[in-house]
Amino acid sequence: PYYSEEDSISLMDILLMLARQLKVIIITPTILCTLMIINVLFFAKPVYTSTSKIMSSASGGGVSQAAGLAAQFGISIPSSQSDPKWVYPEIIQSRTLAKAMLKRKFDTKQFGPQKSLLQILTYGNGKPDFNLDTLEIMGVNTFLDMIEVSENKKTGILTLDVFALEPSLAAEINRGMIEELDKHQRKYNKTKTIDTKQFIEERIVDAEKELMAAEEDLKIFMDRNRRIENSPALQLEKQRLGREVTVLTGV
Repeated sequence: PYYSEEDSISLMDILLMLARQLKVIIITPTILCTLMIINVLFFAKPVYTSTSKIMSSASGGGVSQAAGLAAQFGISIPSSQSDPKWVYPEIIQSRTLAKAMLKRKFDTKQFGPQKSLLQILTYGNGKPDFNLDTLEIMGVNTFLDMIEVSENKKTGILTLDVFALEPSLAAEINRGMIEELDKHQRKYNKTKTIDTKQFIEERIVDAEKELMAAEEDLKIFMDRNRRIENSPALQLEKQRLGREVTVLTGV
């Protein structure tokens, strides 16, 4: 007959084994914690975070107002003029906004007052080792690593986090980001409003030409048909021409 034997370890054996390795178990975590504390206190640079909440606003307010005004006069704005949905995370993390931020100047304890963000993030108080284009690429990449943006899908509120080595610098960069975002949105809205205004002005010119043509048609009809009391067809034609003139006058 074949049979197997299983070796079993008792609880007492486990306790004895831990007792023999007690020094290693205690000393190893203590050394690691001590090294981490020393690194945090004396070597690691603190990173400060500035957080702001952004509530999405209507991007095409000016366009909507112009479209509403035009609708009162019978002018329909094309569907291409409808308000787009702003994709704020992509705009905030875009290189266009980053380049605008690199031109802004900030006060720092490390580099002094009124230094451009490009200088702060690249060559500091030293001399630049690269040309302006290369520095700009480096600055944009560094800046994009300093910001994080997230969106709450339920409320539509965005959270913007900016990380920097000085608390005041983080706060000023955060404030600057909001100002640049607002400036970008206002510029876009202004452009859309100008386009809408131009469309309305062109439509008014066209409507005026149509009105003059309709009035001329009515005048010619009246000159050619002075007695239309006994003709229902001529009366209907006169009413049709009159309605066309009235509609175009309203436009």
